[in-house]
Amino acid sequence: MSSNQQNQDQEQQRAPSPTNQSTNTHENGDTSTSRSDQDEWKQRPPYQIHRSSDSFHAVWNGKCHCGKTRYQLSRDKPLAAKYCHCTTCQRLHGSPFQWAAIFHKTDINFTHGHHDLAWYDPSECTTRHKLPCKVSCAYCRTPIMDEGRNMILLFPTLIEGINSKEGREAFKPECHMFYSRRVVDIKDGVPKWDGINEESKRMDEDGNIIEDEHKKEGGEHEQKRQKT
Repeated sequence: MSSNQQNQDQEQQRAPSPTNQSTNTHENGDTSTSRSDQDEWKQRPPYQIHRSSDSFHAVWNGKCHCGKTRYQLSRDKPLAAKYCHCTTCQRLHGSPFQWAAIFHKTDINFTHGHHDLAWYDPSECTTRHKLPCKVSCAYCRTPIMDEGRNMILLFPTLIEGINSKEGREAFKPECHMFYSRRVVDIKDGVPKWDGINEESKRMDEDGNIIEDEHKKEGGEHEQKRQKT
């Protein structure tokens, strides 16, 4: 398989965006589930609502464009934040790239609208809750997050105070992914990768593969292999 094909496959794996959930279909594809089965997802993170008696301390607040979907975050900074230039993110967000911040599913608490969310499965182009999927406000269609099997990817521009010094520092991206598919050059000094970070080749500010570094990494991997 060529490196381009591998990157395309990786893109499909990480993509997920908005849509109406009029057919409330779940991971097994069964649309004939009972009402209790359909509502069961509301009792699990990230959709489970934390009551005031719970030990959930809100640090950040976020909301969609219309304000019908609102949430809180209990972590002062994400586990990681990245820019993704894959074509799936470009198309689903209608922008040059996606800025995503990774959190645990238990780090979020929806205070409004968690029952009016819409899902989209980009791998099958269906509006069902199949992981990984895109999650959006069913009313204004603002992308809320990518829900993975273990984590969620939130979009920092929805966070109140993100334009403050504290906000910019807390959600500062650590790298650019799929930079070879960029539609704009971003010479910001942030590390750039041809595909998924740490799993692909590093690139310079002009989008060229850093061959020397790639060879060095290959040599280090070979040395480790010989020692084992």
